Parts: sequence; C-alpha cells; structure tokens
Amino acid sequence: MLRTRVVGLVGSLLNVGVICSLLVMAMMIGLRTRTATAADRNERLEFTTLIAHWAEYGHPDYLDFVSEAKPDVVQLGFYGAHFWSLANTPHGKGYPAHFPVQGHQECRDWFARMNREVHARGSKVVGHMNVKFLVGDPESPEGPRGFFKFYRDEWDEKLLGKKPVDDPLKLLEVDSKGELISNKSYSIGGMREYWACLNNPMWRQVLKAWTKHGIDQGLDGFVANYFYRHDCHCEHCVRGFKSYLKGRFDAGTLKEKFGIENLDAHRFSEIVCWHNPKESTPLRREMLRWSQIANKEAFDDVLVNYGRALKPDLITAQWNHLGNFGQINVDERCLLPKEMWGQSEDYLWYSTGDAAYFTDLDQGVLGEGTLQARYIRGEFNDKPFTLGKYEGTRIRAAISELAANGGAPMGFYTRFADPLARQEIVRYYSFIRHNEDVIKANRPIGEVVLLFPRSSVHQGDVEAVAKFREVGQQLLNEHVLFDVIPDDLVAELSQDKRSKLDPRQANWRDALKTEPLSEISVSSRVRASLTRPHNKPHDLTLHLVNYNRIEPRQERSAGRGIADEQPIPALGATARLRIPADRKVTRIEVATPEAPQRVALPFETTNGTITFKVPEFLVYSLVRINVE
Repeated sequence: MLRTRVVGLVGSLLNVGVICSLLVMAMMIGLRTRTATAADRNERLEFTTLIAHWAEYGHPDYLDFVSEAKPDVVQLGFYGAHFWSLANTPHGKGYPAHFPVQGHQECRDWFARMNREVHARGSKVVGHMNVKFLVGDPESPEGPRGFFKFYRDEWDEKLLGKKPVDDPLKLLEVDSKGELISNKSYSIGGMREYWACLNNPMWRQVLKAWTKHGIDQGLDGFVANYFYRHDCHCEHCVRGFKSYLKGRFDAGTLKEKFGIENLDAHRFSEIVCWHNPKESTPLRREMLRWSQIANKEAFDDVLVNYGRALKPDLITAQWNHLGNFGQINVDERCLLPKEMWGQSEDYLWYSTGDAAYFTDLDQGVLGEGTLQARYIRGEFNDKPFTLGKYEGTRIRAAISELAANGGAPMGFYTRFADPLARQEIVRYYSFIRHNEDVIKANRPIGEVVLLFPRSSVHQGDVEAVAKFREVGQQLLNEHVLFDVIPDDLVAELSQDKRSKLDPRQANWRDALKTEPLSEISVSSRVRASLTRPHNKPHDLTLHLVNYNRIEPRQERSAGRGIADEQPIPALGATARLRIPADRKVTRIEVATPEAPQRVALPFETTNGTITFKVPEFLVYSLVRINVE
C-alpha cells in the first residue's frame, strides 16, 4: 500500500513553458510516496479543529463549550504515568493533570463519563499518555509513594493483568554507574521524578496494559508525551545501541571512525540523546539517531501494533518539541530516518515553547509559527498537526495561522472560561467548519519550494538551520508563495518542477528569477499562503493572516489574555496571481470570521494573471478562487 502526497498541482501559477509539465503533475498520484507499514490506515484521518486541556476540564461549563465550539478532536484525560502515579494521591489536583476527583476508580469513572459526553457532542476523544515520566519515591518514612506505591500495592490484576516484574526499579533508566536517573525539578508532593526506559520490554508491557485500559474507557486514541530518552545504560539500551552500530557499520569503520576496537566488549561512557550541537560528534549523533529510532519502535510496538490490534481505528499521535527549529538539542525527530518520520501516526503536536508567544512588531517579530507549520506539513505528508504556542492572548491569530497552513487549531489555552476568548474560539471554529470544503484535507500549492536542510542537521550543521530561518523570514515578509520540504525528500519529488530554494547557497534568490511569480501587496505584518481544495483540483484558496496589533506595554509580553490581543485591521491587499494559460477564473469570493457571508470580488484577467483587491480584514481573510 502506498501513501501519496501530491505537491504543487495545477501547474500552479507559473509561466506557460512550465504549465504543461505541471498539468501532467496534477494528474499523477504519487509525486511523493513512501512505503507504508502493515499498521497504516486504509484511510487517513483528516480534521480541522482541536481543543486540549490539562486543567479546567472539570469546569461546569466545559461540556457546554464543547457543544458550542464543536471541535473534531478533544484531547482530554490522562491514561499513562501521570494517572497511575498521582490520581490516588492528594497531589493529583495540581500540575500536571489537575484531576477533578481523587482515587483511581473515581477518576476512571469520571473520565469514562466525560468520554461518553464528548462523544455525544460529536467529537473524538484522544487521551494523554505519559509514556515514562514517573512521580514518586521508591522508599520514604511512609513507604513507597506515587508510582511506586501504585505498582506495589494498587496494581489491579483484574484490570491491568499480571505485573510484568515484581520490582519496579527494574523498569527504570539508569546512568553509566548503574544508578537510577532521577531529579526533583517539579517536586510534586515533595516526590522525585524517575524515568522508565522505553527500550525495556517489561516497561512496554506496562504501557500496553495502560493502553488497553484507555481503550476500555472509551478513548478514540492517544497522544504520547514525554517521548524522549536520557543517557540510559540499562542492559536494554546498551544491547540495543550495540546492535544498531553492528548493523550500520563494519568492524573496520567502527575502529576508524569511532575508535571502537571491539564492539562487544566496548564500554560506553555515555549513550546520549539530545545534546549541545556545539559539542556534537559523529558518535553522539549516532547515539541520538539510535535513540530516536528506538523510541519510534517503542511507539509503534505499543500504540500502533498492539493498540490497533485492540482497536483498528485507534488514533495515534505524538507530542513533540520544535521551538524555533531547535535541532540536536530539541526535536524528538531531528535525526529520525525519513522513512520512519510520521509513519503510522495520525497527527502531531509540536510545541514552539518560548519562540512564538509574543510579538515585537518594530523588530519584525510576529510571534508566529508559520514557518514551523509549513515545515511540519512538508515533512508529515500533509497530515493534521497542531502547534502548542504557550500563550493565551492571541487566540484569533493562533487559530488563523494553523487554518491557513494545514494545521488544526489549537494547542493549549483554549480558554473557554474567559467569555471573550470563548466567543472568539466559537466564532473562528464555526468559520473553519463552514469552510471545510476548502480547508479540510487541502494541499499546499506554493509556487516555489524552500528546502529544509535536514541533510546538514544529520551532519551536525545547525548553522544551516539558522540560514533556513533567515531565508524563510524574508520570503514570508515578501509574500512569496512557498512550501517547505526537507532536502532529503527531494529525490522523491523528481516530477515536481518548481524551483527549489537552498538556503545554504548564497545565490538562492537566483531561483526566484527563473519564472514569473505571483505578487501580493500587503503589510509585512500579514502572511499569505495558497492551497488547493481536496476535491476541486483547479480551484485555489488564498489565506491571509494579520499579526498587527496594539502590543502590551511590557516588551515581549505574552499578555494577560485575549483582552490584550488587540488586533489592528489590515487595510487589505492587492493580489496578482498567476494561473495556467488554459484555465479560466470564473468567480472570486472573500469571507472572514467577523463577516462570514461570502462576498464576490471583482477581478481582471491579463496574460495569465488575475488581479483583485481584498477588502480590509481583522485577522483572517479567506479568498476562494473558482477556476475552470
């Protein structure tokens, strides 16, 4: 079975000399294909809106909000280590899970009821699965606490099956000296944090028991979080890394490249995962690459293969981190081989951390995730994703940028308890829902491709990523209609004749001069993107997102809430879009969340170009272009 990703259809918007070849592209189903695994779905999951809450989901108005917003997916509830470590303690009422009731059975009943209530409102429920972050103390004056208390005294064999091992310490990550890896960063209830090892087959049995429990509770799927490994030297990690090296390098290469004389007898002083890029070495990158492969194999083993054996349509997702394109020290997939990237997964959560929760408009900082969204979309085969931006102020902008770039708004901070935020979330989700025919399952059709330098990252060169960010910012400011594709996938796009911009090359702009491009005249505080509806192969949709606002007095502040969003309307735009010579534009309509009724726009057609003006809009303007 093959999964396909159609890129750059409609011959899109280029000169006549390129149009014929691009029209051929539009008829092909496989410009980019990857071999699927047996666990892949027959039909991909498509959705456009999501809400996620780690707190306040027990609020009396929560279900009413779900009824009003009508999200496709509700990320709700805890079914992994947070649940079993904390639900039976008085500390579960705080971070991270904010359980509304105390006790395993009480929480189980509560979440099962909520799952039924959310289903009754037409949404799917995806539960959070903390896959390894354990809170507790193996011993204390009062005996084991947290996870260790649960494992020793509260494990219910009727519910979870037989314990995989008697001693829970045998499930944990250990350092090079054999000591348990732990810290006290959160100090929840005064307890320490420990980490289970995803390479330990017995820990995977624990996760499988928890997976079955969640499915029995009525879940539609899981999003896995805390999905990384540390410098673990347990027998499973040591054996696994050595096996990886043995399969990847011969003995001569191991000796010459890494100084490993005898792999079987070699003792590693470290088997790191994320690390400082400035201190990276070829061996450290092999450690990181293996770590990410091993984690992906654990994910597939537990949630894809086992989970879907129980529930064939189980939704699987990962909660990962990207920030401002951090690599080697951030991003759980930065060295993952391309053939494993996103395989068998339905959607992604990528956190932007502190990279996008504020604006500094005078310095050209829009507090956006546009470039990140386009990168994820290009790497993830156009499947759904969301961005966690860690700010609850610019609700309208956060929703709009995802809708405009193939994502599903939104991550955290759907603050329904704030009446103004709730009003705008409902308004914007309703707008997306009423325009699903051009938003849901659409495909990007930028006129050029900006290459993300994954091959450089794999060589330890993160400066290439800094150049990528710089070039991407320039293209966004100039309103060039572009898509992002990792450079290690270019060979799979041999039929895609669009110009490829390599940000590592000083003359990257020369590629923009090889063919006429569309022009969009609007403020540099507005972003533009172009997509194709999934069922109308010639129509176009122009998305405009306005980030201009009255900023909080405190510089680079996330703001106090939606009252501080204060968007300043964009005066509109003039668009000159290229269209294929043998196509005819029949109608152009515009709508916004504040004025959802579509309004026809006058336009002119000249020499393969259509010109029209977009009226003033507050944050998001959606322009439909009907082409025959």
